[in-house]
Amino acid sequence: MRKSQWILVFTGAVVVFCLYVFGRIVPKNTESPNNGQVAAADAGGQVAPAKFTDILAKAKQPLTPTLQLRLSNLESSITRGNIKEQGVSAYGALAKLWDSLGNVPIAAHYLGEEAKLENSENSLTFAANLFLTHSQHAQDPAVRAWEATEAQGLLQQAAGLAPHNDTIQVALANSEVQSGNVMQGVQRLLNVTANDPNNIQANLLLGRLSVTSGQYDKAVERLQKVVNQQPDNTEALYFLAEAYKATGKKKEAIAMFEKVKALVHDTSFSNEIDQYIQSFK
Repeated sequence: MRKSQWILVFTGAVVVFCLYVFGRIVPKNTESPNNGQVAAADAGGQVAPAKFTDILAKAKQPLTPTLQLRLSNLESSITRGNIKEQGVSAYGALAKLWDSLGNVPIAAHYLGEEAKLENSENSLTFAANLFLTHSQHAQDPAVRAWEATEAQGLLQQAAGLAPHNDTIQVALANSEVQSGNVMQGVQRLLNVTANDPNNIQANLLLGRLSVTSGQYDKAVERLQKVVNQQPDNTEALYFLAEAYKATGKKKEAIAMFEKVKALVHDTSFSNEIDQYIQSFK
């Protein structure tokens, strides 16, 4: 599969991510830490990551004997000659095959293994972002933890190649948060915003974490920076609406939710937002 095709997969996953996040947000009121930064909002990282061998074995069970044999041949194809070249080829073929079967996590794993051998900044971050995006709506907490851990390893390698790349630093922070190392991720994000106060992705993630940890004033400050630069950023608008709602600014919250509705253009989603608005109007 060409990278352009992978991008289509990734873009589709982003849309799903937004819809799932919008439907599942339940802001929490937690005590702020003494340093006034974002509290540890997510407890999901306490779950032990699943093992890839178990994930792979489960995924293979319903496959036909022909497909299982094809996978086995690809898995054992790195035996002689140029191991790196063979590995890149085999991992790429496995990624394509699992993608054709609709299994994004396993496809991302093999894409990541291919990227590790290539040692390419772009390939490493691409595979990591596939993991991070899919993990947002994975049903099994252990699988989510595994995906976050996989992404973290890939991004650490990418960061070694480009230590001053803020996009990689933000993605790495996201993987740390999702794997349970929340304060480590937050500190990484703060380092990014110290050098670039208007960094969109860092402020967006900090704003989201502020909402989920009940630090709504900080959330408004962060998310407003994002909206000022990207008025059509639906994720920032949604979380900003949640922050306004939590602080009693119902009029402002409703206005933000209405903007999100207009931008998403999804009837089911709009109906859910309307019902949500009625619940606090």
